[in-house]
Amino acid sequence: MDVGLTVGDSIERLEATGDGFSFVELSVGESALVPAEADEARIREALAAVDADLCVHLPFDQVVATAIPQIDDAIVDYQSELLEWAGSLGARKAVLHATMRNPHDIDQRPVFADQLSAIAAAGADAGVEVVVENVGHQARGVQLSVLGDIAQETGTAVCFDVGHAYMEDGDDGVDRFLGEYADLVSHLHVHDARGRGDTHLPLGAGEIEYDLVTEHLAGFDGTVAVEVFTDDVPLLADSARRISAFLDGGE
Repeated sequence: MDVGLTVGDSIERLEATGDGFSFVELSVGESALVPAEADEARIREALAAVDADLCVHLPFDQVVATAIPQIDDAIVDYQSELLEWAGSLGARKAVLHATMRNPHDIDQRPVFADQLSAIAAAGADAGVEVVVENVGHQARGVQLSVLGDIAQETGTAVCFDVGHAYMEDGDDGVDRFLGEYADLVSHLHVHDARGRGDTHLPLGAGEIEYDLVTEHLAGFDGTVAVEVFTDDVPLLADSARRISAFLDGGE
């Protein structure tokens, strides 16, 4: 198991907080770090300075699937360009939000599956594993159970965001998804949350029963990204220690 850190689109945050983590997850694309404008030499130097591998988070703004084939083709093309760039920097994994223009339109689910397969294939061509992330608590997010079924059908690895699952359906949502689809999970986003809407808190500051993660993923050998919205290094390190203890079999 490798424990890393999300750093948004900030190379400065990578430099300031990435030391001691196995990898950093850098956000790229629209509203984030645009490859055409990125200082690739600085990214490589920053990764070397903190001795961390690279993962990326693909754009938040673009949905994966719409009802318009031409738009869907353009989405795949754009994501493919980003994956090729990420691969050129040696990125290990790329996180993709599971979103549709209308996630409640059952007829569009096969389109989402085709789009997901095409983007994952582009990642494989670039040497980057695409992992699809649950965001069912958001307006355009695909619901947990639907995402699990489609990921299973398409053979796509999952980035399971524990906090997002909790915000969508509480501890029951975490338990049910991992009970059915734990074998698909290659990457984790970990943070704590409260039912009133607070999220991306340090582990232990919220309400999530992380023992459920232990129950289903003890001995996990994938990658785990601490996604806590702070630059306080001791807090980040504490969350890393906590999730390592949970995944090693429990505190």
